[in-house]
Order: sequence, then C-alpha cells, then structure tokens
Amino acid sequence: MERTIPFLVLILSLPSRNATERMRAWRALKAWGCVVLRDGVYLLPASDDHQQRLMALADEVVESGGQAEVLWVTPHSPPQEEVFRALFDRSGDYAALQAEMDRLDPAFPDANHLKKALRSLRRHLVEVVGIDFFPSSARQETETRLFELEATLNARLSPGEPRRTLGEIERLTPDEFQECLWTTRRDLGVDRLTSAWLIRRFIDPRARFVWFSHQEGAPPEAIGFDFDGARFSHIGARITFETLLASFGLEENQSLLPIARMVHFLDVGEGSAAGEAAGFQALFRGMKARLTDDDDTLLEEGSRILDDYYFAFSNPEEQS
Repeated sequence: MERTIPFLVLILSLPSRNATERMRAWRALKAWGCVVLRDGVYLLPASDDHQQRLMALADEVVESGGQAEVLWVTPHSPPQEEVFRALFDRSGDYAALQAEMDRLDPAFPDANHLKKALRSLRRHLVEVVGIDFFPSSARQETETRLFELEATLNARLSPGEPRRTLGEIERLTPDEFQECLWTTRRDLGVDRLTSAWLIRRFIDPRARFVWFSHQEGAPPEAIGFDFDGARFSHIGARITFETLLASFGLEENQSLLPIARMVHFLDVGEGSAAGEAAGFQALFRGMKARLTDDDDTLLEEGSRILDDYYFAFSNPEEQS
C-alpha cells in the first residue's frame, strides 16, 4: 500500500447557549483553514503547529463547558487521502481573486484607488496561500497575475524605478565580491543610497562606485544594482536593498531588518514602518537639497547616518 499522509481531526460539541464561544471557535477554525467533515468534526493536515492550535482550542472548549477531542487520523488508502485533499481545494478562492483583478483597469485615472485595491488583493492572496496546503496551478497563476498588475502600477507611479521581476534570489558570499566596481543610476534615491551603504559596509568594504545618467553609459565590467538588467535589483516583492540582504545571507542580522522595513516603505510605499521612515526621509531630503549633483558626498554623509541607525538598532536597550 502506498504511504498516505496523516491528518488531524477535531471533534467538538458546545452547549447551544454558549453562542459567543461557538462563534469564536468557528472563526478560529476558518482562519486556520480547517474543513468540515460533518457537524462538529473538523479536519486539518497534520503538523506540530496545527496540533498545538487544535489542542489549545479543545482545552478552551472544555473549560467553557463543552466537549472536544483531537485525533490523529491516517487515511486507510490513497483514494481516501485524495478525498481528504480535495476538501482543501482553494481554486474557488483563487477564482474569486482573479475575478476581482478582472474588474481592475490599470489605466484608471485614480492611481491611489488602484494602489489600495492591489494592497487589499495582496493581503487576501496572502491569507489564501497561508491555508493552501495542497497548492495547484491556480495559485501560481493568481500570484503571477497579481504581480504583473503591481508591476504595471509601479511603473506608472515611478517610471524611473526598476521594474519588479520574478526569479530566484542568488545565494552568494562576500568573498566573491571584493574590491569590485559597482554601478547604478546617478541622483541617488533611498534604495540606491542604502544599497550602496550596505555593499560597502557588509559586502565589499573597498567597493568603488560609478554613477551613470543613461543605462548605456554603465561600465560593462561593473556590478550593477537597482536598474533594469542589473545583477541586483527588485525581485518579487523585494526592493534592491532586500535583494542584497537575501543574496548575501544578511537577513539573519536583526539590526538590518528595521532599516530594510524603513527603506521598503520609502521606496514603494508598502509596509508598516511609516513612523521610523519619517525621520530618515527628512534627513535624506535635507541632504539631497544641500548636496545637489554630488552623489559621492551624499553616499559619504548618508553612510554616517545609516551607521548611526544600525548602531541604534543594535542596542535597543539603550533607546529611551
């Protein structure tokens, strides 16, 4: 007999008078992606996380006067496993998301309306993907289509910024990138400035930089970043700074993550770092106004400020 995967079954019964606990339990089970086998019987693929959640909910049900048991169940045959798997089919959720995308016109004059609609779709997609335990091609199709819509809007809102691309992050070591020549577009923006700082601070301490006005002027021997066709640029939801973090294994440095969230917010307007970003944005605007057409000095002075941010995030206990 072919090996089948195990599932978890929650069997619960709540007093009819306890409507509040019943609704709370139902909402939790729905959020976790449980499917209903029959009234009061719920199914999830087996995992430690799922077991802990169901056990905790079962304890709460018992404390509220109900009955609950969590069972570990293995399908008796591959056909029964396929029946269980089919219960978790999320193609309807993906179809609903794609129907919402059909109603969006990328050329709609109100770009802010489109931006809000795409953020809502992204949040909804993340929720569906989180409970899509047996993904099909519908997931990839929906993710690709939403990505293309986001890329179209970003190109419209920020015509000079690099386009997002789909692809795998390279896994590299700094040893391969020492004393190199790096290049990006002149008139540094937040992502380019912080990426250059990251390169010199954590990847290539003796890095040299060349800024170009037109992409045709980029030195062919230089390592490009933050422009279309560059070695390091926007990949998926990552901006260039985040791509560099992932490529060189720097995501484990917890002191860099708040800077990444801040830069991400300032570059594409997404995330929840508005408070932290406001201070750096003010400093950046001041430097840009004072150091017109002097990207070398902008990097030098901006690097000192970013060093200070990094040291502050490295010593949170010293913050008042």
